[in-house]
Amino acid sequence: MNLPKTIKDYCKKCSKHTDHKLKHFKAGSPRALAEGNRKNAAKKKGYKGKYQFPATIKKQNKKGCFLAECGVCKTKHYFVIPKRMKKIELISA
Repeated sequence: MNLPKTIKDYCKKCSKHTDHKLKHFKAGSPRALAEGNRKNAAKKKGYKGKYQFPATIKKQNKKGCFLAECGVCKTKHYFVIPKRMKKIELISA
């Protein structure tokens, strides 16, 4: 799916519709010392038998998640397309 790099969207701070720049949202790296990761590492040690669920098949596509930045006040918010698609491209329109 092709999307324009700029869209007109509602800005909460300006309280009106303004031009927003879109950028692909990428999540940061997970924390190594989070509680779930530490528990999983502890379960892997020694002879404790089966410690994980059987692997499940992941879905092949994701919902498009973008970061929209207001052109006036530079406030950022998420812009999510509620449909699953394999490929999303930002094109200049």
